[in-house]
Amino acid sequence: MDNLRNASGFTLMELLVVVVIIGLLAAIAVPRYTETRVGAFRASLISDLRNLSTSQEAHWRMQDGYAETLQELDISASPNVTLTLTEGDLTGWAARAVHRSLPRETCGVFYGTADAAAVAPASSAVEIRCTF
Repeated sequence: MDNLRNASGFTLMELLVVVVIIGLLAAIAVPRYTETRVGAFRASLISDLRNLSTSQEAHWRMQDGYAETLQELDISASPNVTLTLTEGDLTGWAARAVHRSLPRETCGVFYGTADAAAVAPASSAVEIRCTF
């Protein structure tokens, strides 16, 4: 019996303390990781709409009108982002972006005579607005 008491190792209490500390660290790290991921998804929505806006202006200068489809602009969205050009003609354009991981959050932008209601929450020209 004395041999068991003299054996080196960790007590149950020491192991429980370590498990609690690891649990606390995980409780802090997981929400921060999630927030960072969501922030990156939101940034990709805004970035894609800015790229679309720049491409539309370049198209207007070269073609004397805005593109009606994304194919005319030859741009591609970020992974898991759906870009939709809802309107495009000689006098304006409107677009919306949605991320697959954030389906309830939408960003929109319009320019010129395009219908702002189609890309809500955008409310003033060239200003990218989002629901978050």
